[in-house]
Amino acid sequence: MSHILSPRGNQLMIGVSLLLIGLNLRPILASVGPLLPSIQQDISLSFALASMLTLLPVLAMGMGCFVGFKIAKGLGFANTVTVSLLFLLIATAMRFWVETANALICSALLAGMGIALIQTLMPTLIKQNFADKTPLMMGLYVTAIMGGAALAASSAPFIAADLGWRAGLGHWTWLALAAILLWIVSRKHLALPSHTDKQAEYSFWRYRRSWLLALFFALGTSCYVCVLAWLAPYAIELGYSQTQAGLALGFLTSMEVIAGLVFPWLASKSTDRRAIIALLCLLQLIGFMGFALAPQVSIFLWAALAGLGIGGIFPLSLIVTMDHQQNPLLAGKLTAFVQGIGYSIAAISPWIAGLIRDNFQSFNMAWLLLAALSVIAYLLSRQFNPSGYAQHYRQVMA
Repeated sequence: MSHILSPRGNQLMIGVSLLLIGLNLRPILASVGPLLPSIQQDISLSFALASMLTLLPVLAMGMGCFVGFKIAKGLGFANTVTVSLLFLLIATAMRFWVETANALICSALLAGMGIALIQTLMPTLIKQNFADKTPLMMGLYVTAIMGGAALAASSAPFIAADLGWRAGLGHWTWLALAAILLWIVSRKHLALPSHTDKQAEYSFWRYRRSWLLALFFALGTSCYVCVLAWLAPYAIELGYSQTQAGLALGFLTSMEVIAGLVFPWLASKSTDRRAIIALLCLLQLIGFMGFALAPQVSIFLWAALAGLGIGGIFPLSLIVTMDHQQNPLLAGKLTAFVQGIGYSIAAISPWIAGLIRDNFQSFNMAWLLLAALSVIAYLLSRQFNPSGYAQHYRQVMA
């Protein structure tokens, strides 16, 4: 397996390209929530059915993680990313012309397939090309993902106010086009992993630690996708305008961006990430409890706390996973397993929250459920003692 890094200038180009790709991975999800009332005026869409716009892409992300490396083995890493970006571009462009709920859902599913393959391969590409800078680069990459969500949530209502909700959903096509163009230029400089290594074929399904990591990722991601889907509709129900609701979601995702920069950096000071994770779980817990029990105090305060917690746990869950493997391809395959199981579990959380809203006429029980998930995530994280990582995968390292 090649461990040769790209020259500094090429590495910078690759880094910028990967971050621009990350910026594209959430607008197609984050732009829906703030515009949901407008969409529901034109298209018959219950809250449970609207949850499919989040559930299906996230489920596709999970399922795609199980086949991503097989596709990349045949098609090549760089070509797989290119095709995935094309999927995302086409899916986003479709939203300029959607007329039915089915068409909207189909675009979400196509986007999910593209996002899934990119997210599967990205940890391997980052570890292969950035070596000891992996935690920093992973933090920046995940921050770019959350930055794209913040940009879409904040901007979509303003675009929709002038051009209609379809434009609010579809204008992210140009961001995808920019990512494709830069990727085509930079991909020739990538250091790519080899598929000849016997360890590359190793399966992580039979290890208890793999499932523990996947469950931890699932809990954090459930909180992330539920907020992405339902915070804006919740704010509208509290009396906020559509634009204000979009800003509330944008503010929360901005806090995620800050957390994605700060907490991975703090966690890099030590190989033991548990103290930082405990703080993040506490922030989530307080934020969700505030949404449920005291929204009148300030939805922006609770959004800030929840956003900091969510924004930190998401990259930390990936970094802790990658800590378990030094081999770039093995680290990527373990991360793919964790994301595959995690996204598949997390996909149902927006649907459950939508059902709660339809049956109880309130999101409060959903917020309390997410608060409980934050406590469970903390309890699981206590087992992430780095001194014991190697013993969980002795056969892999043999």
